[in-house]
Amino acid sequence: MTTGLAHLVPYDEAVSRYEPVIGLETHVELGTVSKMFCGCPTTFGLPPNSAVCPVCLGLPGSLPVANRAAIEYTIRIGLALNCTIATWCRFARKNYFYPDMPKNFQISQYDEPLCTDGWLDVMVDGQTFRVGIERVHLEEDTGKSLHVGGATGRIHGADYSLVDYNRAGIPLVEVVTKPVAGTGALAAVVARDYVTELRDLLRTLRVSDVRMEEGSLRCDVNTSLAPHGAAAWGTRTETKNVNSLRSVERAVRFEIERQAAVLDAGLRVVQETRHFHEETGTTTAGRSKEEAQDYRYFPEPDLVPVAPPAAWVEQIRAGLPELPAARRARLQAEWGLSDAEMTRLHNVGAFDLVQQTVAAGASPAEASKWWLGELARHANSRGTELAELPITPRQVARVSALVQDGTLNDRLARQVLEGVLAGEGEPDDVVAARGLAVVSDDSALTAAVDAVIANNPDVAAKIRDGKTAAAGALIGQVMTATKGRADAQRVRELILQRLS
Repeated sequence: MTTGLAHLVPYDEAVSRYEPVIGLETHVELGTVSKMFCGCPTTFGLPPNSAVCPVCLGLPGSLPVANRAAIEYTIRIGLALNCTIATWCRFARKNYFYPDMPKNFQISQYDEPLCTDGWLDVMVDGQTFRVGIERVHLEEDTGKSLHVGGATGRIHGADYSLVDYNRAGIPLVEVVTKPVAGTGALAAVVARDYVTELRDLLRTLRVSDVRMEEGSLRCDVNTSLAPHGAAAWGTRTETKNVNSLRSVERAVRFEIERQAAVLDAGLRVVQETRHFHEETGTTTAGRSKEEAQDYRYFPEPDLVPVAPPAAWVEQIRAGLPELPAARRARLQAEWGLSDAEMTRLHNVGAFDLVQQTVAAGASPAEASKWWLGELARHANSRGTELAELPITPRQVARVSALVQDGTLNDRLARQVLEGVLAGEGEPDDVVAARGLAVVSDDSALTAAVDAVIANNPDVAAKIRDGKTAAAGALIGQVMTATKGRADAQRVRELILQRLS
C-alpha cells in the first residue's frame, strides 16, 4: 500500500475532521527565443543535446549574460499577480549535484526575488478565494534525464540513464504561493482552479505557451492536515512535478485521504517529497525533507545586480492586456449570462473555448450548449480536459451554423461532433460521408408521413378529431423511419395538413 496502512479515509470524511492547508509552487518555462544566459534556442523537440553551448553547459571560462526579455516577462507576471517589483535584486548560485545540472549549481534567485507579496483571486462554487503569492523569481531550468528500462520510467530499476541538456538554461519562473488555509472540502478544487487561473493569465500575457504536456508548466503541490481547531498547521508533503490540471486536484485529494489515515492510526506525517502516479491517482514517497538541505547560496559573481528602472516597470504595466478575470466580467455582461452559468463555464474549463466559438460565429447560447453538454460528456468519458478534445472552436461553430441553417437538427449535430472527435474530418466532411443532412424535401417527407398515418389509423382519427397533441407519436415514428434526419417541425406541419 502507498500509505503503509490498510485503507484510505474517504475525502469527505477526512475534511470533516481535519483542516487542509495547501500551497503550490508552479514552474513556468518562459517563451523567449533564446536561453536565460546564452544565445542557444529554446525550441521544443530539437535533437538531444543540439541546443547547447559552453555557457549553458557550464564549461570553464564561459560567462553568462542575463536575457532582458526574460526579466521583462517576469515583471509582467509579477504585475499581473499584484506583486511588488523589486527596485534592486540579484541572482545567486544554488549548489547541488544532479546529473541534469551541467554546472553542479543553478543560477537562481534566493533571498532577493524580483517580485514579492502578490495575490490571485480564484472563484470556486460562487466563493472567491484569495491565494497569496509569496514570490515570483527567475532562474534557469535544468536538463532532462531519461531512465531507460524498468517498469516505472524512474531511475530505480532502469538499465541506464541518458541526459538531454537542451532544456538546461531555459528561462524558468517559479510562482510560489503562501499557505492557503480555509478552503475546507474545496481544497482540491481550489488547487486545480488556481493553476487553471494562473495558466490562463500566463497565456493571456503571452509569456509562455504553458503546455503542461511538454513540461513548460509544472506544479509542485504541498498539502498538510491538522485537526479542526488545532493551534498549528500539520506537517506538509510536497508532491513533485504534477503535470495536468486534473492531476493537481487528484494529488491533493489523495494526500488528504492518505494523511488522514496516517493521523487516524496515531502515526506522524513525514515531511518529504512524493511522486504522483497518473495511472492510479496515488502518490509514493520520494526523499525526506525533514532535515534542511544546505544549498550554500551565495551571490552569482558573474552577473551584475538587476535594478529595473521605475519608468520601465510602468511602461510594462501600461502594456498589460486585459486579464482573464476582467475579460470574464465584460463578456458575462455582453453575453447576458448569470453568475451560476459563468461559474459552470469556468469550473469545467469551457470559458475560453466558448469565447473562441463565439468569435468564430456561434451565438453565446449555442456555444455554451455544445461545450457544456455533448462535448463535456465526451471529455468526461475520456477522462480528459475539454481543451484537450480533438475538436476546435471553429469546428463547433460550424456545427452550430449547420443547425441554424436547417442542415442539421440537434440529434444529427451530435453525430457530426462524434465524427469530428473520431478524426473523420471537418463537420461538412462528416455530414457528407455519413449522409447526415436533414431530409427537407417535401416529397420524401410526405411519403414517410403517409406511410405512418396508414399504419396508425387510431392515432390519425384522434388528430382528425382535433387532438393535435397525438401528432407527437406519429412524428416520432417518422423520425425513426428517416433515422433522425427529418425536420421535425416540417413533419408536424405535414401530418396536420394531411389530417385536417
